Order: sequence, then structure tokens, then C-alpha cells
Amino acid sequence: MSVLHNFDCTNELHTVRDWLRFTVSAFNEAKLSFGHGSASAYDEAAYLILHTLHLPLDTLNPFLDARLIAEEKNVLLALLKQRVDKRIPVAYLTHEAWLGDFHFYVDKRVIVPRSFIAELIREQFAPWIADTKIVTDVLDLCTGSGCLAILAAHAFPDAIVDAVDISPDALEVAQRNVADYGLEERINIIKSDLFFNLKGKQYDVIISNPPYVDGPSMTALPPEYRHEPQLALGSGADGLDATREILKHAADHLNPNGLLVVEIGHNRPALEAAYPNLPFIWLEVSAGDEFVFMLRREDLIRSSLKLI
Repeated sequence: MSVLHNFDCTNELHTVRDWLRFTVSAFNEAKLSFGHGSASAYDEAAYLILHTLHLPLDTLNPFLDARLIAEEKNVLLALLKQRVDKRIPVAYLTHEAWLGDFHFYVDKRVIVPRSFIAELIREQFAPWIADTKIVTDVLDLCTGSGCLAILAAHAFPDAIVDAVDISPDALEVAQRNVADYGLEERINIIKSDLFFNLKGKQYDVIISNPPYVDGPSMTALPPEYRHEPQLALGSGADGLDATREILKHAADHLNPNGLLVVEIGHNRPALEAAYPNLPFIWLEVSAGDEFVFMLRREDLIRSSLKLI
């Protein structure tokens, strides 16, 4: 039984410091899995407490000795029980996820945003794009919550962005986030199975964080990840089903000198083995250079991928 059920926490815990210590202990005891915005029990505990108490997320120390009122304790305890007992990702409890300075509404209709492509968008894909003004059309394939589409709209202010997903539920969340940022005139929400409903459309940049979890990894996912839409995670036995379709059709939807940027998780060896003649450019992100590749339209055409 969880430590949360051992006694009446509302009578024993008084300050933010008390609740922080207790929450970290509860998370560690429950052996929770992290990776939905936080990397450790401490980081997630601090975030959940600060968010619940409506305090600045980057300012903990001044509030450590502040005392919680009874209502705050009850709300926080209820959230902790859901996190520990049901293993619900914290982003679904707060309905909030962050990519850098950008925050997004999320719920169980979408996976929790955590794409490495966000880092590259913030850098405007330098040095591969020398002049951001030449980027006028961007596609975010498998948009989910719409987070990458929104980042792209900010990074390329002269661009129209198509945000595409097969899931109507995900697109409802994306539409909400687009509206929250006031980008309805620049981001188009489109229901499509990858490129299927995009006939005749071409782009300067295509970005995609598609499903890429392979079969064995899907069966071994921690409980937290099983709360996310499985459609947005699994992609066949080797995790490359969606990526194959993207590679097959991307050249048809890229303008001359256009770029394709795709995240593929830990599948670099399998991808390179499947396409030995394709000159992947592996982009450096905070986790290394094995997770996101880039291809030019001309590389795709030369490799005759449409015949594969």
C-alpha cells in the first residue's frame, strides 16, 4: 500500500517543504516512471506542488516555509493519489505541458509533448535554413497537440502552417492550442492519414514526430505511457511503419530545396539498415545525434524512394 494511505497527510504536513519531501518519498516508493516533462521524482514533485498552489514554476525557495491551507492540502493530496495509484502522467493531471517557454493544453486525447524537434525549430533549423523569410509553407505531420506547428509559426513568421493528424480527438486539442496562441489565421488544422488528404500541397519544410515505438518496446512500456493514445506511439514491429510512408511520399510534397525533418526515437540503426543509400543528416539535439534526421527533397528524388 502506498505511503499516501498510511496516515492523514493533511494533519501531518504543513509547509511546502513538508509536502515536497513527502511527495518525493511517495514517488520514489511507488517507483514511478518519468519522462512526460520531468526527469526525476524531485523535479516532478516540485512542478506539481508549484502548479497546484498557483506559484511561479521557476521559483521554489521563497515558498518552502509557506504553510498550506486545508483546501490546498486536499487538492494536492487528491492529485498525488492519482499520480501514484493510477500512474497518470502529471501533464494529464495539470492539463499542461511545456516545450521551452511555450505551454500547451493537453489531455488523454494526445501524447504529452516531448519532441526533440522543438529544439531545432527554436534555432530555425540553422544553418540549413539561411533566411527564414523564404519559408512560407510548413507542414507538421502527426501534429497531436499542435505544439510543433505552433513553434514553427513563431519561428517562421512569414509561413502558413498545416497541422495534420489522423485523430479527430487530437485535432480538437490542437485547435484549442492554436486558438490560445491566436494563430487561427496562420495554422490550418487538417485531418489526414499522413499525406493522404494533402494532394497537390507542397512545403518548404516538413516536420514530423510520428509514431515510432517498435513492437517489443510497446509491450514493455511503463504504466504511465499506457495512458497515452497507443495510435500515437506504436508503428509496427520495427517502429518504422509511419516513417516508411513519410519517406515514400515526402518528395511529392516538398518544394525545390525543401527539407524533411523526422524524429525516430532509438531507431537509427534499423532505419539506416533499411535505407543504406539514403544520405541521412543526423541533427544534434540535447540527447545526441541519433534521434532526428533531415533529408533534402533532392536527396529523396535521387534515391528513388517512391519505387520502394
